[in-house]
Amino acid sequence: MLTTLTTAYTDTRAADLAWCLDKEPLPALAVRDLQLGDARVQLRLLGASHQVILEEENGRCSETVACMPGSSTPLPLGVSTRIGEWEYEFAAHVETLSRGSFAGRAQELLALVAEHPHGLAGRFPGSPHAFTALLAQWYDGQVRWRTWHAYPQEGRLVSTRTRLGVRATVPL
Repeated sequence: MLTTLTTAYTDTRAADLAWCLDKEPLPALAVRDLQLGDARVQLRLLGASHQVILEEENGRCSETVACMPGSSTPLPLGVSTRIGEWEYEFAAHVETLSRGSFAGRAQELLALVAEHPHGLAGRFPGSPHAFTALLAQWYDGQVRWRTWHAYPQEGRLVSTRTRLGVRATVPL
């Protein structure tokens, strides 16, 4: 699903992104509700990037990657932690692309997410390559999602990858 967002482009630099777990739902510009396995997943496009909220019988998890005034947690390269019975893994990568490469990659990602049954992408006004996109899937008993945050004025693309699943027990 691809939408044009009716807001000013809030994220001005890739370095402004911050990461946070367990934040309450923030005002969203677009929302996509999904059922993936036993989990209810909500993909949320914010004026300042994204939020994913997952709920199932084991609990609730909320991941926010956005420009959050006053946040002291910058975007980490990687996180691995437990949330109740779940194992949570997060990774982020920032790449700098030439203008032509950036435009091609933006078009490719927007087409991928727009056509995916579990995707949500939003373009910000002012540039056809200013966007945030999310794609979720159920795989091997886990919910996984990827996101992309585009900063055409810098030629930077921030991608994240998250995995959330019940911790596997190892027999003795």
